[in-house]
Amino acid sequence: MERLVLDGPDWALNRINAPAFAAREGLDEEQTIAGFLRAARLGLFDMSWNILCPGCGGVLDVNTSLKTVDRSIYTCALCAAGYEPTLDEMVEVTFTVSPRIRHIAAHSPHELTPYEYFRQIYWGSGVDLPEENFEAKVDEFVIESLEVPAGEKAVISLTLPEAFVIVFEPVTHAAQFIDVKGEPAREKQALTLIIDRGHRQHETLTMQPGSLRISVENHTDVRTLPSICIANDALHDLLGKRRPFLTAKRLLSNQTFRDVYRAETLDVDQRLKITSLTFLFTDLRGSTELYDRVGDLAAFDLVRTHFGLLEEIVAAEAGAVVKTIGDAVMATFETPDRALAAAMRMREAMNRLNEERGSEDLQLKIGIHEGPCIAVSLNERQDYFGQTVNIASRVQHLATSREIFATSAVLGNALAADLIRSRGLAPTQHEIALRGIASEVSIFAIP
Repeated sequence: MERLVLDGPDWALNRINAPAFAAREGLDEEQTIAGFLRAARLGLFDMSWNILCPGCGGVLDVNTSLKTVDRSIYTCALCAAGYEPTLDEMVEVTFTVSPRIRHIAAHSPHELTPYEYFRQIYWGSGVDLPEENFEAKVDEFVIESLEVPAGEKAVISLTLPEAFVIVFEPVTHAAQFIDVKGEPAREKQALTLIIDRGHRQHETLTMQPGSLRISVENHTDVRTLPSICIANDALHDLLGKRRPFLTAKRLLSNQTFRDVYRAETLDVDQRLKITSLTFLFTDLRGSTELYDRVGDLAAFDLVRTHFGLLEEIVAAEAGAVVKTIGDAVMATFETPDRALAAAMRMREAMNRLNEERGSEDLQLKIGIHEGPCIAVSLNERQDYFGQTVNIASRVQHLATSREIFATSAVLGNALAADLIRSRGLAPTQHEIALRGIASEVSIFAIP
């Protein structure tokens, strides 16, 4: 991280993709994410929550926290589509070096060239842009570009090829589609485009191949960069190269993030959707009898030791403890396989602790379920709400201390199923009616 800040090119210090950085440097992903989070807390980096277009990977909005993600629909003019924001793949979290540490070109985005604006500001960190010959790659689909100062007018003269052409402005996200076809025009064609904040996408025009004069009027208070692009294979190839990035969903299930940032993520009235999150609930069986049997002080020490072990395992499997309720734990994981791996490790840890004590005092009941939910802020902490949470909790109540109970949604995950097979386990399936759930739920008891 220090080498990057000292010696890296400017563009490499803007919107850093933490998983990609870890892969390039041969580092552990979770430790790398934790490192960037702590560095951001110290003021070395600025953290950004960017709304992405699922189609082209462009950044539709930039936020310093999730609290300002407040639109019901985000529209991408380039893709001519609107999207309801979810925290799974539509919100990326990136890190940019603080200007107090090192000033880079992206700190003054309205001074970037059109090429660098596309690379550093428009596209998100999940688009795997080439580090070398980037301009040459862009030139394969951009036939003309122009800088138009705030409140100014400009003219672009060019020869239209027979193709589908997009006049795209990345600062305001305005777009004009032109279907160029038919016989070449004998006379020069003319088009007037007004760039403002209100009209981002216009109906597709049909024009003829040949000479075209585009008059551009910038009615905004910032410099704009209208670019004429051909929707060809070169454009689609560039947009098709993707790489993993740090999603908001993953970060909300990161223990370091929850420890360092606590309640700073969501507003009290904010509700953000997650299409898939895995919940793991645990509870100690017979904890009341435990206190009666060994005494309050010894029981308290045992329960505290058990909490420490569970929290350590959750963090090691890239999850986060949302809260503890009495002797119970609620944790989240990005994927079902990590939750299942954590459950198996928890069971083994409790068995070892019981063997060391020569008793069976710590009997852990574990339930796992995966599905959609809503991220909310409750009691000054980031929490989750929805039927998925309810089902996960009720599955745990049904579990025994010898078996892990997981729903079909969990075992339907390919990586989770592979984990079961690799352990040589044979889960037993049951169709069970859960209180408050209309239909029966398939639950697997994992020995």
